Amino acid sequence: MSLLEWFAIAVIFVTVYALIKRVETRLVLFTAGFVLCLVAMEPMKALNSFASSMTKGSLIMAICSSMGFAYIAAFTKCDRSLVHYLAAPIRGLGVFLLPVCTAVTFMINIAIPSAAGCSAAVGSTLIPVMLRAGIKPAAAAAAVMGGTIGSYFSPGTSHNAFVANMSGMEVMDFIAFHGPWSLACGAFMVFGIMAVALVLGDHKGDKSAVAQVKESSDDFKPNAIKALLTLVPIVILVCGNVWIPAMKMGVAQAMVLGAVITLLVSYAIDRTSPQEFSKSFFNGMGKAYADVMGIIIAAGVFAAGLQASGLIASFVDLLKNSNEIARWGGSLGPWMMGVITGSGDAATMAFNEAVTPHAKEFGMQTHALGALAFLTGALGRTSSPIAGAMVIVSGIAMVSPMEVVKRTALPVFAAVIFLALFMV
Repeated sequence: MSLLEWFAIAVIFVTVYALIKRVETRLVLFTAGFVLCLVAMEPMKALNSFASSMTKGSLIMAICSSMGFAYIAAFTKCDRSLVHYLAAPIRGLGVFLLPVCTAVTFMINIAIPSAAGCSAAVGSTLIPVMLRAGIKPAAAAAAVMGGTIGSYFSPGTSHNAFVANMSGMEVMDFIAFHGPWSLACGAFMVFGIMAVALVLGDHKGDKSAVAQVKESSDDFKPNAIKALLTLVPIVILVCGNVWIPAMKMGVAQAMVLGAVITLLVSYAIDRTSPQEFSKSFFNGMGKAYADVMGIIIAAGVFAAGLQASGLIASFVDLLKNSNEIARWGGSLGPWMMGVITGSGDAATMAFNEAVTPHAKEFGMQTHALGALAFLTGALGRTSSPIAGAMVIVSGIAMVSPMEVVKRTALPVFAAVIFLALFMV
């Protein structure tokens, strides 16, 4: 290896350290990539990567429109109505609330793909329900946290659009590919968290915790029709791709159509202000570009720096001799980074930007390796004590995040090993 490649490895360690210390993700990735390009005497490579990543049309359309729809679902309180009606039938299930709440969160996370947003909406309702059923706070929080991988199935999740675009696939086709594996991960969470909770005696209850946690007492009134509105874009996409070809459309078109329907129905029900509705939608789109596309752009600069240093070429040459290294690197790597940094996005985006495009050179499919990194990165975040969603559910349950991690870590690790062994 050249001196420049060793320098690149040192930069990677510094990057990981900065991410662990919670330094702003986009700043860390951009700086690391730009420094590597400067040292390699190719500064324009970083700038060109930045410019090209800014205008990836299919990514911008899918990600920004989906976040816009998520914002109006929150603005109209359609998301809270959905949570209310899914939670209502399960209140008397006792210990079986654990797997059911994980499954319910998983389904809601498809419609509300933000892990933090979903955990806040779901946790405020389901965690008190579980506590009143005699489930200890850490297990109640873990049940909700375990379901925050449901966004695997959301067409607006950035990784679905990113890997699909890289692989030359439609987003829905990519979701169909990893769907069985995503369901398997969900099953690991549903049954694994319950098994751990039973072993730890979490079903025996904690009466003091019941008094501490209170459900929301605002004047919110659920509406069944508004609850269904959160599902409109997903229904349109599934029907168009599976049953009704005439309805087939892109993610952005489905989100905009869903937004129009939501506005019309919400206005008819409670006279929702069209002006405020419009502001919420476009604020969501802007937030998506700043936060999600920002990470994709910065990850592209980081990948450009690694390529300029020659480290990627050396790594690809190594992988050509053994796809076992790619199998374990593409699974354990994003998972470990997700655990350490509390986010599956930065590591997964960097891996998929730098390594996944070369998958065919070492005998693997691009979409398969990209999906493996995507799924395991999210699993890592699910077992991280510093993840945003973990902090939220722990706060609602009034318990240490490490206590919640004790309930999610084993099922997560089992799912990661399963994916590494059988997915690619």
